[in-house]
Amino acid sequence: MATSDAPIQVSRVALIVNDLDRVGDYYRSVIGLERISGSGKETVLGAAGLPLVELRQDRAARHRPREAGLFHTAFLLPDRAALGRWLRHVAELGIALDGASDHLVSEAIYLRDPEGNGIEIYADRPRDSWQHTGSGVQMDTIPLDLQGLLRAANGPWTGAPEGSVVGHVHLQVGDVAEAERFYMDQLGMDRMAHMPGASFFATGGYHHHLAGNIWHSRGAGLRSADSTGLAEVVLAADPDRLQALGAETFRDPWGTAIRIEPKGKAA
Repeated sequence: MATSDAPIQVSRVALIVNDLDRVGDYYRSVIGLERISGSGKETVLGAAGLPLVELRQDRAARHRPREAGLFHTAFLLPDRAALGRWLRHVAELGIALDGASDHLVSEAIYLRDPEGNGIEIYADRPRDSWQHTGSGVQMDTIPLDLQGLLRAANGPWTGAPEGSVVGHVHLQVGDVAEAERFYMDQLGMDRMAHMPGASFFATGGYHHHLAGNIWHSRGAGLRSADSTGLAEVVLAADPDRLQALGAETFRDPWGTAIRIEPKGKAA
């Protein structure tokens, strides 16, 4: 898997939701995740037994889309054929999409769950095809060849295949320079790309594991404690990187929780 050789990679995300059943059904029926465990107040979903999303119910939590927090959770499929199968699946379901982009390093499709949490479904291009500049990996946002992607489908969609992971998490932040100081200086990640209003961070040469933008959250302060949306991002780290960080849970300048755990640990 493209991210597995990185010293730090994304393990999973936890979301606060009002309606656990409705949101959980969406991640199963539309995204193709399987229910791994759960109770009346939370559900863990994933692929081939690997936890990727934890949903935590709080019926009283309020929706505040312009605060700092989640922009989207990006589910990385193993190959282009799987992305084509998924695209055909959502087309047959009549699911509304927010957009579709060719980012040079990847092909990506965007949508939202029933409570507005952003989702990206994507497949990477081969790493040896990525172009590098002096400041990192070259990325862009250009129209996606949807018809070519549909032709790449090699069978019916039967759910998120083995090897599906959370490839990256894109966050809303209040200030990009402040986000760079946190994710680079405190978490030791590299800035892999920058564009107006956003920076992209990774380890191990990946195009990005985390990103921060101000497109809907410029000047945002601390997040409200009683909000729906992102509860925490869980990162998995190699033992030496875990020891170097010297902490298990960080909070970025806007209060978003970033938890670090050893690679191989499950929810």
